[in-house]
Amino acid sequence: MPRSSKQLHVWREPAQLKPAATLILLRDVVQPDGSANIEVLMTKRSMTASFAPGAYVFPGGGLDPEDFKAAGTSILPKPVHETATIEALAVASIREAYEELGILLANANINELDRDLPLLEQLRQCNGQLDTDALESFSHWETDRDLPRRFDVRFFVARMPEGQTAVADEKEQFAPEWIDPTEGLARYARKEFFIIFPTIRTLKALSKFRSVPAVLNYAREQAASAEGVPHYCPRAGLMQGKDSRHTADEMQFGELELVSPDGQITHHLDWQHERSVVLLKNVQRLTAPNTSMMTGPGTNTYIIGEPGAYAVIDPGPDIESHIQRIASLVGSDLKWILCTHSHPDHHPGAARLSALTGAIVAGLPMNETTIGSKPTWYFSPQHVVAHGECFAIGDTTLRAIHTPGHASNHVCFVMEEDRLLLSGDHVLNGVTPVIAPPNGDMSAYLETLTALLNEPIDYILPAHGWVLGDAKGAINKLIAHRLKREAKVLAAFEKLQSGETSQLVKLVYDDVDSRLHQLAQDSLMAHLIKLVKDGKVEPKHLKRQSI
Repeated sequence: MPRSSKQLHVWREPAQLKPAATLILLRDVVQPDGSANIEVLMTKRSMTASFAPGAYVFPGGGLDPEDFKAAGTSILPKPVHETATIEALAVASIREAYEELGILLANANINELDRDLPLLEQLRQCNGQLDTDALESFSHWETDRDLPRRFDVRFFVARMPEGQTAVADEKEQFAPEWIDPTEGLARYARKEFFIIFPTIRTLKALSKFRSVPAVLNYAREQAASAEGVPHYCPRAGLMQGKDSRHTADEMQFGELELVSPDGQITHHLDWQHERSVVLLKNVQRLTAPNTSMMTGPGTNTYIIGEPGAYAVIDPGPDIESHIQRIASLVGSDLKWILCTHSHPDHHPGAARLSALTGAIVAGLPMNETTIGSKPTWYFSPQHVVAHGECFAIGDTTLRAIHTPGHASNHVCFVMEEDRLLLSGDHVLNGVTPVIAPPNGDMSAYLETLTALLNEPIDYILPAHGWVLGDAKGAINKLIAHRLKREAKVLAAFEKLQSGETSQLVKLVYDDVDSRLHQLAQDSLMAHLIKLVKDGKVEPKHLKRQSI
C-alpha cells in the first residue's frame, strides 16, 4: 500500500461487518413463446426497516447463535458445506425464509409447524431435518465501506420446494412476488422497482440462465473452482455528480481503492482534460485531450512529487493547451520529464514542456537505425535512462525498468516507497496493448511482464484508463490472456496450414469486432513470430496480408 502520509484523507474506520445469509429461491417457467426461463422469489422490505426500507430483496437475515448449534444434531446430522460458518449461514438462510415467507427447506410436515415459534426447536421436537444439501453458494457480498450498517452476506441459491406458496409475515417482509430477472432489471430501470446494488448484480447474473439446474450447476462448479465463490465488496465514487458503485471486476475499482481505501465517497471518476486528478498527495493525473479509439479518454500524464520537486511521466502529444496546464501545475519545480516510450501520443510534448520549465527530458532513444521505427517515433532524449536507474523526486524514488515488448524503447517506473507502477502502455486498464512487429516483440513482452511479477507493486497507473488494483493479479491475467490468444493462433495455423494473417485473424480474433481485425493482425503477427522462435511454426509460413 502507499504510505499513509501520502493518502488524501484521514482514515475513517468502516462499520463492523455482521454475518448474514440470503436465500435465492428459483423456479422453472415456460414463457408464452414456449421457451424456458427462470423466475426468482422476491419480497418487499418493511418501510420501517433499519436497512434498505422498501427495497425488494431475497429472504434472509442475520446469523443467530442457534444456527451454529444445528450441525451434528438430529436436525442436521451430516453438514454438507465446507466450513462450520458457511453451514451455519445455510441454516440461517433456511430459518429466515421460513420466518419471513413461510417457505420450508426441511424434511418435515410444514402444516404441523407454527411460524410464531422457533423453527429449529420445532424440527427437533418433530424429528425433522434441515435440507442444507439443497443449497448452493452463489455469491458472497460485503456491504460497501461507506455505509453505516454493514453485513457480510452469503447468498445461497435453491429450487423452490414443490407445493409451497410464499406468504409474507407482514412484519419484516411484504408482497412476495415471482419475478423474471430480466424484467426485474427493466422495472428497476423504469424506476418502478427499488432494489439495492447487490440485488441488481444478482439479477444480472441470474438473467443469463434459462433453467434452475443451470444455475445450481454453475454455483456448484464455481464453488469448486480455484477462484471459489465470487466475493464482492463494492466501492463508490462519483460520476456526473452521483454515486457510482463498482466491484473488483470493474475498471474503476482499483482507483477507488487507491484514493479512498476506507470507502469514503470523495473521488470523481469522470474523464475530463481541464484539471488534474489528485490520486495521492504526491501523484496527480492530467489526461491529454487526444481522445480516440486507440487512446481511449486520452493519454494520462502523471505528475509525481510535491512543491519543491516534480517529475512528469509522459507529457503526451504536443498539444499547447495540455502542455500549458502541466507547466502551470509544476512551474520551475519540474526536474525531470520521463517518457515511457516514443509513440506519438506519449513523448512529443516533452520538448515544449522542457522549454517552458527547463526540466530535463529522459527516456530511451529511437531513430532511423532502430529496427521497425517510424519517423513519428524518433526520440532523442537529453538523458538516456538506464535500467534500474533511480530518480529522487523529493521523498519519492522512481526506479526505471526497461520493458520492451509494446515498443523496443519502453520503460516503466516503480514508485518504490508507495508500491506503484507507472506502466505506460505496457499494462493498460480494460484493453491489451498492440504488439506491432518488428519494433514490437511478443517474446520480450511476455518476458518483461513476467519480470514485473517480482517487483514490489500493489497498484498500476497506466497511460490510458483508470488505476488498476491488485497489480500482480492484473499482470497474471494479462499473461494468461496473451497465452490463450497464442494457443488460438497455433490452433488456427494447424487448421488452415497457413500463416496468412488475413485468414488467421478471423479465427484467432473471432471474439473481436471485425472492424478491428486489420489492427489485430499486428499482434497476430507478433504471436506468429514468437511461435517461430519457439520452434512451433516454420518461418516460411509467415505472411502478412491486408484484409
